[in-house]
Amino acid sequence: MSDEKLYIVLMGLPARGKSTLAGRLRDAFLKDGIPTRIFNNGKLRRTYLPLQETASSEFYSPENSVAMALRERFARINMERAKAYLRNSGLVAILDANNARRKRRAIIEKQLDDHPILYIECINDDEYILNLIIQEKVKLPEFSHLKDKAVKEFLKRIDYYKMIYVPLKVERNYLRIDSLQNMIIEEKHSDAIPFYDRLRDYLVTDEVKNLFLIRHTETEDNVENRIGGDSKITAKGKMQATALGAFFKNKKISYIFTSAKIRTIDTARAISAMQDDCRIISLKEFDEINAGICERMTYEEIERKLPQVFKKRGADKYHYVYPEGESYETMKHRITQGIKKSFFLNQQAKNIMIVGHQAVNRMILSLFLYRREDDVPYIYVPQDRFYHIVSSHYKKLFELKRYD
Repeated sequence: MSDEKLYIVLMGLPARGKSTLAGRLRDAFLKDGIPTRIFNNGKLRRTYLPLQETASSEFYSPENSVAMALRERFARINMERAKAYLRNSGLVAILDANNARRKRRAIIEKQLDDHPILYIECINDDEYILNLIIQEKVKLPEFSHLKDKAVKEFLKRIDYYKMIYVPLKVERNYLRIDSLQNMIIEEKHSDAIPFYDRLRDYLVTDEVKNLFLIRHTETEDNVENRIGGDSKITAKGKMQATALGAFFKNKKISYIFTSAKIRTIDTARAISAMQDDCRIISLKEFDEINAGICERMTYEEIERKLPQVFKKRGADKYHYVYPEGESYETMKHRITQGIKKSFFLNQQAKNIMIVGHQAVNRMILSLFLYRREDDVPYIYVPQDRFYHIVSSHYKKLFELKRYD
């Protein structure tokens, strides 16, 4: 058995990020000069069958023997194509499908016996993220005739797959990953796997092509130097937001992620208004630091009324927890989760936009800038500029740019 070529077989329930992961792996391998191709069963199925048929949940019922035979046929076609690809110039063949049954995987192992097989199982049980992904999937042409029944049909499809789902265990080589966290949960390799270290690095690295990190525009509380709260943007803030919209008008933004606060949502709406098919998604993970009993106070008021709070926070701004509130340090986990969610939802898009707050954006920037903890609360986050960030294996870019 040759150890110079590799089959990667993806598996997992629908809407767990398999196809997105397949694309990421292909692109990473190709950049490293490793010829790689994806063999997607769903794409094959949609090519040869009427969309009305493949969108119906009953097509995926374990009791539908005719449909099951068709799905097995498409799976075998892709196995044959993958084998032919590696027989020629290809080095990595990625089989992208649910592959939920052990029986299917046994067939794969029998048919693809000329090179090592590495299974990657995608797992993601975050209900909020799954619902958002399903909402996007049912916008595809395949589901257009179902209209308001599309989500119900897709959920039923998932239930059918759950009925036959057998997690990886007896297979010789596999990785089980949390596809939201880009985290390996379990791994096993009984054979020498080509490109394994490189592949493992691809899987756990967060990549972003273009992240536009924006602070909400001027608010009523900003004018009075009050912290926290949920105030609206001012007339100047509306002008700034409109200028942002005009600046990004010619850049395709699929999603704008905001906090649950009015000021970030209002800023995002002005930007979204100048985009085509741009969706605003509010994540509480991006809410500004909770100042507890100091919410909506000015720093002068805190120094005068709560001198011990003012003194202690000034001495250790990163670790100090506001009474009944939080600190930069305690925010870190939720901010990281917000980043993971926004990257997961937007992995196939070229541009990602987050409209956040001063402390929140400092924490996001610290994930890329690797600042000392003590310096994080002092990262410059103005309202008349934005950060442009690119982060990949091959390129790191940080720019602070004006938009007016």
